[in-house]
Amino acid sequence: MLEHVELFFKSIFIDNMVFSVFLGMCSYLAVSKKVATAVGLGAAVIFVLAVTVPLNWLLDQYLLQDGALAWLGPEYADYNLSFLSFILFIATIATMVQLVEIVVEKFSPSLYNSLGIFLPLIAVNCAILGGSLFMQAREIETLGLAFNYGVSSGIGWFLAILAIAAIREKIRYSNVPAPLRGLGITFIITGLMGIGFQSFGGMLTGGDEAVEPVEEVTAEKIDKEQETEEKLDEKTVSFNTINEQ
Repeated sequence: MLEHVELFFKSIFIDNMVFSVFLGMCSYLAVSKKVATAVGLGAAVIFVLAVTVPLNWLLDQYLLQDGALAWLGPEYADYNLSFLSFILFIATIATMVQLVEIVVEKFSPSLYNSLGIFLPLIAVNCAILGGSLFMQAREIETLGLAFNYGVSSGIGWFLAILAIAAIREKIRYSNVPAPLRGLGITFIITGLMGIGFQSFGGMLTGGDEAVEPVEEVTAEKIDKEQETEEKLDEKTVSFNTINEQ
């Protein structure tokens, strides 16, 4: 349970897709002018990551890894299909994005029109593919952890685009210097938000300091200390005798 909690918070705050590795920046900058649009795209990203990361984990474990085909028989144990990772991961992502696009167009035409071309572009959004590739690189052990990682990574991206959209809506009424208006001030705010998110690293690393082992007190060590003290006492007596003479 603790492993799930740690992965959840670490994926949202410390390893945030936007503020830590700067993935999905094109959609982050282009669709963050209004909060309503940002919420719609963020929810779509959460759904796609929550579905594709576990599916790609299954593909990686039972099809792509070296020896993953052993379940088909001993003669397939030496096969390694890891070179197909990108193709199969993108195929899974494109399928889920197409499903999301159909659902959004059916039930929320206004949101579909607001998102425009960026909704189908989720299929090639580096944050979506990055979620599956990071899952593979970190060798996540179970399907539950893979699902946890997909959801938490999506929530982290959602919080990032929601926060910048809310700030950009308010900043319209601020007196921003002319050279910084638009993307300039957006990049500055993104950097400051990234620093703030990285500060959450102390939540998971603050108690991991190594404790120095306590030396065991043995009889030999006590005898050596007593001999040293006796020698010091003898030298002190001799020194005092010389001074008196």
